Amino acid sequence: MIAVTSFAGRRVALFGLGGSGLATAQALKAGGAEVVAWDDNAASVEKAAAVGIFVQDLKTADWTHFTALILAPGVPLTHPKPHWTVDAAEAAGIEVIGDVELFARERRALCPEASLIAITGTNGKSTTTALIAHILTASGRDAQMGGNIGRAVLTLDPLTPERIYVVECSSYQIDLAPSLDPDVGILLNLTPDHLDRHGAMENYAAIKERLVAQSRTAVIGVDDAWCEAIADRVALWGRSVMRIARHRPIGDGFFVDGSHILRAEAGQAELFADLSGIATLRGTHNGQNACAAIAACLSVGVSPEEIRAGLASFPGLKHRMQPVGRLGPVVFVNDSKATNADAAAPALASFERIYWIAGGVPKEGGVESLRDFFPRIAKAYLIGQAADAFAETIGAALPVEKSGTLEAAIAHAAADAGAAGLDAAVLLSPACASFDQYKNFEMRGEAFVTHVAALPGVTMLI
Repeated sequence: MIAVTSFAGRRVALFGLGGSGLATAQALKAGGAEVVAWDDNAASVEKAAAVGIFVQDLKTADWTHFTALILAPGVPLTHPKPHWTVDAAEAAGIEVIGDVELFARERRALCPEASLIAITGTNGKSTTTALIAHILTASGRDAQMGGNIGRAVLTLDPLTPERIYVVECSSYQIDLAPSLDPDVGILLNLTPDHLDRHGAMENYAAIKERLVAQSRTAVIGVDDAWCEAIADRVALWGRSVMRIARHRPIGDGFFVDGSHILRAEAGQAELFADLSGIATLRGTHNGQNACAAIAACLSVGVSPEEIRAGLASFPGLKHRMQPVGRLGPVVFVNDSKATNADAAAPALASFERIYWIAGGVPKEGGVESLRDFFPRIAKAYLIGQAADAFAETIGAALPVEKSGTLEAAIAHAAADAGAAGLDAAVLLSPACASFDQYKNFEMRGEAFVTHVAALPGVTMLI
């Protein structure tokens, strides 16, 4: 745990006692703060009280005695409207921040020598985070990975100069971290997402920009117009900017050419790494992730040879294009982390014959943007709230079944793919959030693995 000392001796309100919220409350208490915590979920309140956190309904609290409101990232800050605790904090004239901001303040105050690599973007950030942490660990360094992936940031090991913190940041976390100042800030890409929480694409992009605007070195993907404009602005502000691209050559930075990663300086490009044969880095989207990881690791002193070795040994990321089982010529692939259409596109581009399981809580635009991949899809099996809308979009182009549940979709897809007797992928790449049927994409992915394992004759790969 990283004890938060910046509020020692002061009273703070904390709302949201899920995994990261409870960890934040414990870190604040360990650092000497007087924490008053609450959650709308009674079980979460009971759990916090059981581990010694003082709980009180914040609607009955005297907000004039609080120094700050510490808000869990899942709680609305601005849209569709501010949570009532945010209104109370603003009325009291106190700041509203989150756990990533607490981490940033602690690092600056106690151990600025500890390197921080922070990663964001609409898609690819978890794979990039995991890849960076793997390269660092494989090279013998102490890499602490957390944030929006795996461990909550304040549960990482205490700050020391030799440790490198690799932190994935969602837009919600950045919005609550006004002074986040990584040594290396990575912005991979921007497409519309979470607009219900940010109001407009302009607001969403501005929040993401903060992460690279205050970084010592900014690594920015320039394949979309939003990020290209951000890269230009950050460079004008005097920051060091390393551009990366997956769809075109660039004159300075790293770019993807097939399976090759090229490094360009002053218009001259040379091969830096070859990803061919690395199954876990298949596809141009992983080329972009590799470009970002290479740039970040070079920035913190990892040698090119160490980076290439780390790329070659990368085991991949759970729930992201993860082969989990095989039944004859059919492979079952868990891509549960694809929670929007743009995130599903890489998996759909990676297999020639697909039995596609999709659906859940749809994002803006549905799956219309995936139309170019429809010829690869033998049949679609639709689940959850999005089933009717997705069927309307794709029904004229390919066979569709409204399976309803993931278990039924897997059973029917396995039977259809097996009967065809061809090399194929039964692919869970939902292009949707999970919240109608599962608490999160991880639980949806684990359910996929469980149901695949129950198929007669299947050979599990994990």
